[in-house]
Formats: sequence, C-alpha cells, structure tokens
Amino acid sequence: LFDGVYPFYPQQRKSFVFDVSTIIVIIVFLTLACSFLIIIPGIRGRARLYWLIRVLLSLLIGVVIVVVQYTGDWEIGWVKANTSYKSFSNALVNADIGLHIGLAGVNITLVGNPVNQVNETINYNEHFAWSFNADYDHSYSEGLERGLPRPILYLAEKFTSQSPCAVHNQYRISGHYASAVLWVAFCTWLISNILFSMPALVYGGYMVLVTGAFMIFSLLSFSTVRNSPMCAIKFGPESLQISYGGSFWLTLVVGLLCFMIGFTVIALHFFSLDLLKTFFDLHVDEAEECQEMTEVYVNHHFMNNTP
Repeated sequence: LFDGVYPFYPQQRKSFVFDVSTIIVIIVFLTLACSFLIIIPGIRGRARLYWLIRVLLSLLIGVVIVVVQYTGDWEIGWVKANTSYKSFSNALVNADIGLHIGLAGVNITLVGNPVNQVNETINYNEHFAWSFNADYDHSYSEGLERGLPRPILYLAEKFTSQSPCAVHNQYRISGHYASAVLWVAFCTWLISNILFSMPALVYGGYMVLVTGAFMIFSLLSFSTVRNSPMCAIKFGPESLQISYGGSFWLTLVVGLLCFMIGFTVIALHFFSLDLLKTFFDLHVDEAEECQEMTEVYVNHHFMNNTP
C-alpha cells in the first residue's frame, strides 16, 4: 500500500457535484448577465428597470432550456437500506442509494452511513448513458468487469435492453425526443428575442407562446415513460420509489412563465398599446425621431400661383 491506497489499480469514483456541461452553460449565461449589469447604469430613468426585467427574464428562460438537457434529475429516487455490498459476500452495509434519471442516461449513487465501512470508502457515482451514440449494455458490462458494488449493478441492470423491466427503449426514445423538442424551444426563444428587438412586439409574444408550448411538449414526451410500469426496486424490506425531479418541475414552471409572458404581451398589444410601448422603451425613440425632424416652411403664395 502507498499511503493506504493500492497504487497500481484504478480507484473508485467519487460522487459528482456538477456536470461539466452544466457549468459551462451557466458560466456563459452569467457572463451575458454580468455584461448587461455593467452597462445598465448608462440607461436613464424608468427604462433602466424595464430593460433589467426584460433581459433577466429572457436569460432565465434561455439558460433553463439549455441546462435541463444536461442535468440528471428529471426523475429521482432515494432509499436508505441495509444491503449487501459485494457479490458472493455476506457483509452488509448501511447506505443511501440514489437514482438520478436524465434525458441522456442514468446516474446511480451509493454513499455509506458512515462512509467508511468494511475497510472501504463507500462513496460512488456511476453514469450509464443511453443516448443514440452510446451503448448502455456495454457500459453495464464494463461495470461488471470492474466489480462495481452490488447495489449499483442491481439498479443498472433494471435499465438494460435485456431486462424483464423492458423500460430501456422507452426511456431512450422519450429522452431523445424531449431533448430535440427543447432545442426547438431554444430556437424559438432566439427568434422571439429578435422580434422584440426589431421591434415586432406582438409577433415576439406569439413566439414566446410557441417557446412555452415546446417546453410543455418536451415534458409530455418524457412523461410517456410512465406508460411502461417500472419493476419493483427492493433492498431488503425497503423499496426505492421514483418521482419527477427538479429539472422536470423547473421546465414546467418556465414553460408556464412563457405562456404568461406571451399572453400578457398579446393582451397589451390589443388593449393597451401605449403601456406596452412604454415597457419596451419605444416612446423615447419616437420622441427622439420627432426632435430630429427638421421644420419645413411652405410658401403658400408660390403654391397658389403654380399652374
């Protein structure tokens, strides 16, 4: 042993904190938000508040649409149980077992209570991808070869293509189409921002409604996995129950927010256009245009004498 560690063998994976892709997306949108906050003191009057609300709401919608595609908590499940740690061993460990299902795969966590038990550090996180460019069954086979703890393999086996649970294809296809629909929602979000800046306010409101509709469609696509009943997942007397996670509910909330924004813009366009123009700072532009127009003098004597 070298400092209590086997030096020539791969070490067990630790629990993840954040996905790298999620961090990159958040940093990009935070950079845009900070850049706007730097220049906002140059905007005078109430227009500063209106700009702040519009930009931050738009960035919130955009970052949620992109981030939820990389998160792993569309469905989650936790259970605390006494379970066997290794195959062909009678040793039991007390651990928290977590299941985190995303659009592109599943994360399985195993954390001991306490972490150090049976002369090992029990703090695992394993990812098994089922996207179209990944081979879930091959990842599961590699886990068997590496000798992963039995609870992780037991959970991972439920999602293999050969499992009697028969949920592999359902999750794979539902996640794929949910991701595709979210990318369409991202495109319509970009178009809505372009229309608001032109400005074509009512059409921007329509595109915000379309963005919210596509976000709801992505939820409907993912929720079709409930059409296939999940096998019972038991660890002794305890059972692991799966429910919708934070990403699912966050997408629902932002989708409803898009509907609210879109209906508000359309209603103001037809019933209070001046208020809508004030919020989008258009009256200032019209006033400036009127100030820039030069005065024109007409010679009425010349006009009357013209044949």
